[in-house]
Amino acid sequence: MWRFRLAPAHLLGCLSLGVTLGVTTPAPAQGVATPDPAPAADREAALREALASATAAYVEAFNARRFEALADQWTEGAELVEGGGHVVGRAPIVESLRGWLEANPEARLAIDLDGVTALGAGVARVRGTMHFTEKPGAKPVKTRFAALRVLEEGRWRIAESVVESSQVEALDALDWMVGSWKGTDRRGGSTVEATYQRVAGGHLILGGIRIRSEGEELDVVELIHPDKATGSVRSWIFDSTGARAEGIFETDGTVFNRRFVGTTADGAAGSEARWVQSIVPTGPRTFTLRSIERSLDGRPLPDRDPLHFTRQR
Repeated sequence: MWRFRLAPAHLLGCLSLGVTLGVTTPAPAQGVATPDPAPAADREAALREALASATAAYVEAFNARRFEALADQWTEGAELVEGGGHVVGRAPIVESLRGWLEANPEARLAIDLDGVTALGAGVARVRGTMHFTEKPGAKPVKTRFAALRVLEEGRWRIAESVVESSQVEALDALDWMVGSWKGTDRRGGSTVEATYQRVAGGHLILGGIRIRSEGEELDVVELIHPDKATGSVRSWIFDSTGARAEGIFETDGTVFNRRFVGTTADGAAGSEARWVQSIVPTGPRTFTLRSIERSLDGRPLPDRDPLHFTRQR
């Protein structure tokens, strides 16, 4: 999972061109012929061309949904780092890509390469900008990234890829939440009405929630904001009993988990509550939310029944 690397993290890795290869040749001794610089220049040009070709192949495989070709772009122990999140291993990375792309069948990727540095024989650091478009006509999301590529079996594969999202772009992966929703517990009868909106110049998602259960009502205010220092997306909730909690988003692009730690209201049986909200979009107008891994002062509590949400507008 990645901890908000907010836009589809997996799109990293197809990184950079342009050069920052500083090669310094010492001054020749008197009477010694100056070495021909062409071989070093040729190696530099060949490296740029090879990395550009590898990047183009990644973009083509991504857009064509050729998952075997995508897998061949990553080393067996590759790492994908986005915000505070981390996906390790070729198979988990590709599985994350597959799930996200199947949920977003019109998504397209483009890459601008703007920096490559040779670190040694068969090792290079590449940098650039990813342009991700969820569907035709949608506003592209731009994300800076850096990756380590290594030469394996004649192929420049990605050993590590790191994304650095802007604060506004970090929330773009949650744009699907914006709007009004109604949720129901099909077994227990609880209902939830929730409205989310982007505010403060797009830097913040503000939520207003009302929960009705067994004749009681609970009002909740929620703030969702990206942490510039870590790249993660955090969530704060405050309810009408005086309870509050802070959480952090984790996602693999298809499932959004929020890991909360909070304090209970005055007079409650315990003082510290912990739980995970697992949010699974099930279509363009639906998602399911379930509270799991619950505890109160360290004592395990049963999972909640899932809530099934439908977009109202």
